[in-house]
Amino acid sequence: MLSRKAIITIVALIIISPLFGVVLADAVGYHEPLDVAAEKLGLKDVTDKLNWTPFLDYSVPGLPATIGYIISGFIGVAAVLGLGYLIKVVLGRKS
Repeated sequence: MLSRKAIITIVALIIISPLFGVVLADAVGYHEPLDVAAEKLGLKDVTDKLNWTPFLDYSVPGLPATIGYIISGFIGVAAVLGLGYLIKVVLGRKS
């Protein structure tokens, strides 16, 4: 089980993540390196034809980008912790 201090730290980091991923990224004109490389190679964006996630670009349809970023952060952390717990159970380790 995570300690209270770890949980508080994770929640705090998730809550401030839009500051870096949305607000400051827009302010400095940041673009994902893979997007830049794809553009330089002349690759076409097929996102509108092939989209495997409901949380494209860490957003939730109908919500502001900052809120979507936070929700995506909680989902991501839950997925990683859930996977870790599942591996722990399968391997039969006790903490």
